[in-house]
Amino acid sequence: QVQLVESGGDLVQPGGSLRLSCAASGNIASFLVVGWYRQTPGNQRELVASITAGSDVNYVDSVKGRFTISRDNAKNTVYLQMNSLKPEDTAVYYCNAIRYVALRRDTYWGQGTQVTVSS
Repeated sequence: QVQLVESGGDLVQPGGSLRLSCAASGNIASFLVVGWYRQTPGNQRELVASITAGSDVNYVDSVKGRFTISRDNAKNTVYLQMNSLKPEDTAVYYCNAIRYVALRRDTYWGQGTQVTVSS
């Protein structure tokens, strides 16, 4: 069973930066795609950024130019660098990883890390 552990969430002032980490207990290179989602109370989880095994990246429009997703396969870790943070970025951020084993799709979630942007 693969485990994903997020870290790096914190309280930061508007305009500040944070780097979130998602460490996998297994070989992260085996995942088809790894994504960062965020969720606020009463709302569905929103895909913020994703990176494929081939390092293709995708971002939601609201974070383009401010957030950068990257992966370090040697460390089995995916990062989310968040710059120019805004109060509306406040949320619990979750790491998600998907892989296929034969025809079976396995999806994994981390426990989440809180990001609060406030003065």
